[in-house]
Amino acid sequence: MKFTKILKKLALAAGLAAGLAQPVSAWTLEEAAKPYAGTTIDVVFLLRPGYEAAEKMLPEFESKTGIKVNIIKHPYENALGEQVRDFVAGGDLDIALIDLVWIGNFAENGWIEPIDKFTSNPELTDPNLDLDDFFPLVINAFGGWNGTIYGLPFDNYSGLLFYNRCMLEEAGFTGPPESWTELMYVYGPRLTGDGKYAYALQSKRNETQSADSFARMLWPFGGSFLDENFRSNLLSPASQSGLKFRQDLMQFMPPGIVSYDHAETVNGLAQGDVAMITEWSAFYATLKNPSTSKIVDCLAIAPEPKGPAGRKPALGGFSMAVASQADEDEQAAAWLFIQWVTSKENAKKYLELGGVPARQSVYNLPGVAEQYDYVPALVESWQDGVPEFRPRFAEWPEITEIVQEWGTKIMLNEVTTEEGAQILGERMEAVLDEAGYYSGSKPLAQ
Repeated sequence: MKFTKILKKLALAAGLAAGLAQPVSAWTLEEAAKPYAGTTIDVVFLLRPGYEAAEKMLPEFESKTGIKVNIIKHPYENALGEQVRDFVAGGDLDIALIDLVWIGNFAENGWIEPIDKFTSNPELTDPNLDLDDFFPLVINAFGGWNGTIYGLPFDNYSGLLFYNRCMLEEAGFTGPPESWTELMYVYGPRLTGDGKYAYALQSKRNETQSADSFARMLWPFGGSFLDENFRSNLLSPASQSGLKFRQDLMQFMPPGIVSYDHAETVNGLAQGDVAMITEWSAFYATLKNPSTSKIVDCLAIAPEPKGPAGRKPALGGFSMAVASQADEDEQAAAWLFIQWVTSKENAKKYLELGGVPARQSVYNLPGVAEQYDYVPALVESWQDGVPEFRPRFAEWPEITEIVQEWGTKIMLNEVTTEEGAQILGERMEAVLDEAGYYSGSKPLAQ
């Protein structure tokens, strides 16, 4: 049953009990926030466009509520460690910013509160919250763990194919490749040469190697990190097919691709040196900005190519959840902020300022798909993504370091795909064994 229907039934029952003698007051943010005026809530923000957009919106929230939002800025690489240290020490953070792959860690450690603690309180929850308006894949993957919703999606994105339409047309193509094999065997040779390259795959030895490079080539080819018993699946024919494809595709990428992070990859496309990249939708603003991109008029966007297993795009982004260490007033104020910044009412403004909302309704508004030409590809990508694109359990931060090391060694041809997968799988299973997955003390949830 939809949450809004529940609230309507509760309101109707209350009205009938009172004999409808008094009209029911409409819920407002201002009224809900009155008991918490003067409260300060602390939250981590990243150095990314979606957070800059939210920061620009903050004065309206603070003016309406009297609640102060204290932003602590970190680069992505520091955000997990800084938050973990704060929660372990019982520190000051009132809102957890949770990457897709951190949700299991935060939930299992009891650092965040399930949202039903707040949605069950009609004084705190906007009747127009409408959880069903979030893309189902997104709210379950980013905010949910083991059947419970903890956070609301914020700064969410999918992997998309950004390409230089002019370069493709000059090479005789009328559109982008539909499949990965077409990208390599048809587009690759005709778009590579004279210092230009068909494709760039960000592969630097950090989370970029794990999420943007290694995992991106597993799923479309039918592979995965783990099988149903949580044993390594990296030596399976499907996984090996994807990893070998990545090695072959490197002949159409810039030299030194293993040192490319997002900035280098996006800049390669923006400067006209690379014809195609698969990147997060959040980089649309950079590629569409004349001050940072030479290809604004030539930029085009499509869903990521299909593999033998279909279109399995990269899935990335965050949710915000109320921290369990916060006191009662701070938790209430934090919930009011989270639902406000992710609300249907604010989704259009957030989009206009450079954010990527996870609300279905905003993408159906007249003119949105035309003004933001990545929207059709994004919406398509959010229909059939893989929530466990990177396993979301608490052990991922340890396992990703193993993936980064051996994924990089494979790309550098220091080991074969089979040798790298063998060692990576053994070390990954050792982590999972120690955590208790094979003994049955932990559920096989990812």
